[in-house]
Amino acid sequence: MTSTASAPTRSEPQAVPLHRPVSTALHRRPRLRLGALLALPLTWLVGLYIFSLALLLITAFWLVDPFTSLVRPGFTLDNFALLFSNPAYVSTSLRTLGIALAVTALSAVFAIPLGIFMAKIASPWMRAVLAVAITLPLWAGYLVKIVAMRITFTEEGFFNSVAGLIGGRGPGFGIPIVILTLTYLWFPYMALPVYTAIRQIPVNLFDASADLGAQGWTTIRTVVMPLLTPALIAGSVFTFSLSLGDYLAARFVGGPNSQMIGSIIASNINLNPPVAAAFSVVPIAFVVIYLLVTRRTGALERM
Repeated sequence: MTSTASAPTRSEPQAVPLHRPVSTALHRRPRLRLGALLALPLTWLVGLYIFSLALLLITAFWLVDPFTSLVRPGFTLDNFALLFSNPAYVSTSLRTLGIALAVTALSAVFAIPLGIFMAKIASPWMRAVLAVAITLPLWAGYLVKIVAMRITFTEEGFFNSVAGLIGGRGPGFGIPIVILTLTYLWFPYMALPVYTAIRQIPVNLFDASADLGAQGWTTIRTVVMPLLTPALIAGSVFTFSLSLGDYLAARFVGGPNSQMIGSIIASNINLNPPVAAAFSVVPIAFVVIYLLVTRRTGALERM
């Protein structure tokens, strides 16, 4: 009886996939993964934002043909010299800077006590109501809010009707109403960071200040304000820069002497684009100077 030995079977070689998964390639190449992650935001930042600002700066040095009124590429500093030699342009720049600073200061004055009340005193339902009230201006369109303020402070508006009951009268359209309108528009950008910062302050700091005999305003000045500085800086960057670039508020609720930088840019955008581009550099310079000043205080490092 003979036994037959079975021949060993060889396993078929498995096919190696020709294409590796994208996730595997990205996992093995960290730099490729980082480049893919930053490609889209860098395209927007460099390709759209920075490139547009560069074109704006280049246009500020171009010329306008005095005969055809057409813009010609070239190089001249006359457009920037006009910003300093024209008294109307100088006064408009200073007026816009003052309005932006006033809006920022008024927003901070309103935001600090409101944030303390919301974070440390108000009940949960009152805190929710105030949060909705603060963010309510963000729910409507920009022009809707401007028109609402115009209706409120117009000659026959709500404010004059209430003030007339006690023999008073509203201030009328002008710089004060422009400041109030811009504060109404941009106040949420100051109030929310301040409220968040105050909510993170431990309650025992307020108790310790009271035990040491400090009154309410002393506690705010010595305890709250140093801890609020980063939040105030963060909010002020928004209120300051947004107010600098606004011009519709001055157009709808401002008087004849309340022009802002944006008003002159809008009026020159078709008549003299190089002058409009040169004037557009002014608010950018104001914001850069503001950031440099705040950086020297060390507040940006604590944000």
